[in-house]
Amino acid sequence: MFNNPSLITRTAIGKLIGLVIGLLCFWIIPLFSPDTSTQFLWGILLWYITFGAIIGLVGVFDYHPILKISLPWWLTAIVMGGWLNLVLTLLAYDQIQAMMVAIFGFNGVFQSPFWFVADGLFAGFIIGLAATKWGGYGAMTAGK
Repeated sequence: MFNNPSLITRTAIGKLIGLVIGLLCFWIIPLFSPDTSTQFLWGILLWYITFGAIIGLVGVFDYHPILKISLPWWLTAIVMGGWLNLVLTLLAYDQIQAMMVAIFGFNGVFQSPFWFVADGLFAGFIIGLAATKWGGYGAMTAGK
């Protein structure tokens, strides 16, 4: 479908998959946690669009110049996805904690907001996989 590696294609695919994930969260979270604010839901929707764009953009880095190692697409996508959701968890800790307790219960195994980081690892992998498959990977996507 896409023969030429392109950073624009990677970013567009990342944003599209991020939009899908964000829309799913926007509609599913209120079913399990009805007290979740609309502002938080819109934030999650917009977060995942931006999340997808960043995963798409980070696909240009296929080599670490300081460590002098090759970076496979799955490593950059997973690390970036986990990092982004860690930052979101730290910024919205109370809201994410309330949502997790509402969904999994007060004594539930997954009540910690930091399980949201695992969601970022998985979402990063899925977005990175699709972006690499259809948009290419590495410096060649930037036209080098």
